[in-house]
Amino acid sequence: MQIQYFSLSNRTLGLPNLSHSHMRSSFAPAPGLSIPGFRFHSKFGCCNSVKRLSKSLGVLRRYGGLVMISCGVLANDGSDEGKDDGFYMRRCVELAKKAIGCTSPNPMVGCVIVKDGKIVGEGFHPKAGQPHAEVFALRDAGDLAEKATAYVSLEPCNHYGRTPPCTEALIKAKVKKVVIGMVDPNPIVASTGVDKLRHAGIDVVVGVEEELCKRLNEAYIHQMLTGKPFVTLRYSLSVNGHLLNQLGEGVTECGGYYSKLLQEYDAIIVSSSLIDKFLVPTSQEPGANQPLCVITAASRSSPIQIRSVGEEAASKMIIFTDKETTVEPVTAQKGIETVVLDGICLNEILEYCKRRGLCSILLDLRGSFDELEGLLNDGIEQNTLQKVMVEVLPLWVENSTRSSFVALKRVQKRLKVNNLQPRISHQSIILEGYL
Repeated sequence: MQIQYFSLSNRTLGLPNLSHSHMRSSFAPAPGLSIPGFRFHSKFGCCNSVKRLSKSLGVLRRYGGLVMISCGVLANDGSDEGKDDGFYMRRCVELAKKAIGCTSPNPMVGCVIVKDGKIVGEGFHPKAGQPHAEVFALRDAGDLAEKATAYVSLEPCNHYGRTPPCTEALIKAKVKKVVIGMVDPNPIVASTGVDKLRHAGIDVVVGVEEELCKRLNEAYIHQMLTGKPFVTLRYSLSVNGHLLNQLGEGVTECGGYYSKLLQEYDAIIVSSSLIDKFLVPTSQEPGANQPLCVITAASRSSPIQIRSVGEEAASKMIIFTDKETTVEPVTAQKGIETVVLDGICLNEILEYCKRRGLCSILLDLRGSFDELEGLLNDGIEQNTLQKVMVEVLPLWVENSTRSSFVALKRVQKRLKVNNLQPRISHQSIILEGYL
């Protein structure tokens, strides 16, 4: 068996001959839209502590394509004095991440109000339809917001949706300065929020910790600029390079990378053979919104059987089949939606997800690879994969049977992986990068 390798030195990933409501809007991006920076909101809104000052931002840790900042306890010790704009913007990102998995199709946004070198208000956007981060932070600050500086990870909105414009809230609060992490790529915002604040006499700075803010909402940005969901390919390897149909010990538990990954994504694509043998993949993070489970089944001789699933879980499942595949009556009676196609292809699935307002999709290569090979080919040949995540397990596997790698070798396109980064989750090494 011939195996292709990862090269960390030049950051090239050789995939074995392989032949990703109320947004701030759901509008398609304007052609040629220039994004000097990019905006959104925060998780469970107001932080309700006027005098919380961060002694430190805690530990930076990598998670997915994002830099995760562990939320530290803010102490009222005056230690924020003398901190720069980057310090407060990183705090905005820290706050925004409290809403991971809760805001889609909206972006995550955090906001901090600073006066005389002290944080006097904080907030984040908890979910679509609820107030934005700026509103919660201004409420937290109260009268102290006047002549203060507002830090926000995404450009304040300047239009009426489910909530009033945040630009008006900032102007009404009489803040003297607004520091923005990135301009919102949403064409109905796209710098109009910045312009309105400046026309009101407010000093505006754009682009502080811009890359960090962009990584926070990479799926939202991709959807706004392309009109398509952000797709991540995930698979597992042994240390001697064999594709594995399993996950590492502990990674599916609360705090494990896979549990957190499911919390981040709007939908996960798996083969029906995985669901036949195992339970539906679910995040174990407290209060996690579970992703839509997209089950693919092509040319199966036996009917699809999904028995161990309750009514609530069934509502978050959909089966894509071809004309040669049948669904067992017991499965159909559970109310699981079934879509029959002439042939299962990734574009059809992504179009369905797009119509449902889903921004991020995880293509998980587990179960029967034969059912997923076509989707993988589609993603590579049509450049619909944005990110790759590989879990390397501490296992050495013998080549005793036909490996999935044999099928993978049929894909001839060579891929360059950018910004490939390693990290550890329990006993596994996680490699992630961008295609």
